[in-house]
Amino acid sequence: MNDNWTLVFESSFEHICQTIKSMLEQNGIETIVLNKKDSMVQSIGTIELYVQKDDVIVTKRLIESSAI
Repeated sequence: MNDNWTLVFESSFEHICQTIKSMLEQNGIETIVLNKKDSMVQSIGTIELYVQKDDVIVTKRLIESSAI
């Protein structure tokens, strides 16, 4: 991943990140989900959601206005 990607959301719950990813993609925003959870102990770590720098402001508004 290059420097053009910015972390906009993280959670320890994968289903929340996947829901937000789907909402963003429906609005034409490309996303990357990075799973940083421990493979042995799932309660350790987070799931991170990245978008292009140009999409950060729109993304944050969409996340804030969502019911998630």
